[in-house]
Amino acid sequence: MKRTLFTQVRVFDGTGAPPYSADVLIEDERIASVSRGSAASPPEAGTTVIDGHGAVLMPGLIEAHAHLSWPTSVERFVPGMSLPPDDLVLNTARNARVLLDHGFTSAYSGGSLSKTVEVTLKACIDSGGMPGPRLMPSSIEREPPTSAAELDAGAADAHGRGPEAVRAFVKQCAEIGAKVVKFLVSGESALKPGASMQLLYSEEEIKAAGEQARDCGVWLTAHAHAPEAIKMALRHGFRVLYHCTYADAEAIEMLSARKDEVFVAPTVGIAQATLDAKPPPQFDMSHMKSDAQTVIDHQRKLMPELKKRGVRLLPGGDYGFPFNPNGRNARDLELFVRHFGYTATEALLAATRLGGQIMGMGSELGQIKPGFLADLLLVDGDPTQDVSILQDRNRLLAIMQGGRFHKPPVMRP
Repeated sequence: MKRTLFTQVRVFDGTGAPPYSADVLIEDERIASVSRGSAASPPEAGTTVIDGHGAVLMPGLIEAHAHLSWPTSVERFVPGMSLPPDDLVLNTARNARVLLDHGFTSAYSGGSLSKTVEVTLKACIDSGGMPGPRLMPSSIEREPPTSAAELDAGAADAHGRGPEAVRAFVKQCAEIGAKVVKFLVSGESALKPGASMQLLYSEEEIKAAGEQARDCGVWLTAHAHAPEAIKMALRHGFRVLYHCTYADAEAIEMLSARKDEVFVAPTVGIAQATLDAKPPPQFDMSHMKSDAQTVIDHQRKLMPELKKRGVRLLPGGDYGFPFNPNGRNARDLELFVRHFGYTATEALLAATRLGGQIMGMGSELGQIKPGFLADLLLVDGDPTQDVSILQDRNRLLAIMQGGRFHKPPVMRP
């Protein structure tokens, strides 16, 4: 049995309690004990002892809207959203490692640019073949085939229209091995003016998606800005809703009524990144910036109301675009504080404890408790006082996933 003992650490355990002094013992892939003050007895022979020197030990971060196949990361700028197939596969693997390097030990997919790359990637990560977060994989995002498809018209053309085509798509995704199937239930105004208020699917099509997902045992995710898109997704069993920007009173009531069944990720990161972007003169982002400001203005009112009602809100900000690279994901926690009135601790809970729940692993992931998986970060500083320090990968003194160090700590004499 492999044992690792963290001593001289302050533990943020993901329950909401302030950090406290404790020793934490890891046995193989799980947390064996959390001893406040100090270990009850000297460590057994062969135990690796890590002296944290007062650093904070916390659960690994969990990304609720991962786009690992979106091309750009903090390590590689890609000016568009297309890569040749082989490059796309290798770049997706790079992005998985980038997320783990930045403290994200788990990721819930918000959609892929390839039907199978995330399923293949997950199998390779799980087997130890390459580094990356625990992954809830998706297939390609689905929107109806049109001449002006917002993502990939070539991929969308094969989907077809109507309830039976939707059923076939969900079934195919499940057969491939995807655990998550995402639909663009509304459009996206950042890409096409006015599209966020437009429905892309009929009630019958979304109903068919819900029925087939239940038959196949997969979860459904909705890109939904428009009020009716939110309501349609909720009526038919969608589990994760992204954006929810223009939720009206009825949609808010429906979200509240299903607060124990659904998750909302407002994806504020992409809106803020759009406002902050400084494109070259030949690239006009004025419309995108105007839309991003509108989105933030709406969400600054909506998200505190949903939070007050107990709706589970998670960070995850559409990272992977040229101006919003993979690896910058921890900025979403700061934006929850800045725009939605969260405390640093509340933002951390959204990215840890609630993250474990969106992964379907709330009883073993996202907290520091005996029996939980040892996905841990050792942080130089206290993120409950300043959550922005998690954006600096150099402040992550160690990264552990399943009891193994992805980033071993620097052992001090």
